[in-house]
Amino acid sequence: MQRVVAGPSGVSVVSAEAPSPGPGEVLVRTVLAGICGSDTHALAGRHPFIDLPYLPGHEVAGVLEATGERVVLEPFLPCWECKQCLAGRQNVCERLRFFGCAHDQGAMAGFFTVDRRRLHVVPDDLSWEQAAMIEPLGTPVHAIGLAGGVTGRTVAILGAGTIGLLTLLVARAYGASRVVMTARSARSRDRALRFGASSVVDASLEDAADQVRHALGESADVVFDCVAEQSTMDQALAMVMKAGTVVVVGVPPAPVTIPLPAIQDAQLRIQGSATYLPDDFTEAIRLLSTGQVVIDDIITSVRPLGEAATGFAEAASGDHIKVLLKAA
Repeated sequence: MQRVVAGPSGVSVVSAEAPSPGPGEVLVRTVLAGICGSDTHALAGRHPFIDLPYLPGHEVAGVLEATGERVVLEPFLPCWECKQCLAGRQNVCERLRFFGCAHDQGAMAGFFTVDRRRLHVVPDDLSWEQAAMIEPLGTPVHAIGLAGGVTGRTVAILGAGTIGLLTLLVARAYGASRVVMTARSARSRDRALRFGASSVVDASLEDAADQVRHALGESADVVFDCVAEQSTMDQALAMVMKAGTVVVVGVPPAPVTIPLPAIQDAQLRIQGSATYLPDDFTEAIRLLSTGQVVIDDIITSVRPLGEAATGFAEAASGDHIKVLLKAA
């Protein structure tokens, strides 16, 4: 079978034996695997938790080889025994491993094996392309839940990449009163408007936070930082209302500093959002099945697995939103 390897010299496709399931594991045949922003960041040496080389692929839709069921992977691998796991917070397991990021397998391959408990059955009414988007859609579902919901609230989203745009779609589906997005490039701002943002602001402007407040008509109830750099954290804290919430959705490439006196005085909440939980996958499936979230225009390229290097280049170029690799 083919298997993708991301290393210091780039992305390569190599031949490998199909893995054999261990106790409690099942064999899955990959159909579609998405290239995540974390994959391109890791390849560029900018991911804090992924070392090169590694076997990529955690956004995947495939077929359970033994039964023919269509499944998607919930890629974090908990220990199931620590305090967090026992409390139902497996996504912050104290001994967490992550499939396709820091693991001995990735889903950008013909087959992979995984604990059966990490799979969700895909309804027949969803296409393969929709199924491949369940995992990334779970991220904003989880983040919005941690924020306490967005119905009737003003929302700012910093960053108009894949996760930023999916956060926009979910916030609109949940009835946010206004959603303003920021992005540095005109192309990204145009995309945000096409996907339904109430307004967009150039993130590179010195007064970007003031412009977001003006576009919202008030300070933001909730800010979702999908970039998570020093500049975006500064902007998030400048545009959020007193007693408001900033949710860190993006993976920070480096530490940032925060103005603790202002956070205390304004009673602000900075909330980290780590991936998702099973209920978030269930909700993502519901949003797709009911048509409340439509992802057709999010997927902008589908390439054969053997063209993984080109797919990674497309994903990193900024010309595409979501690039998928087709293994079967």
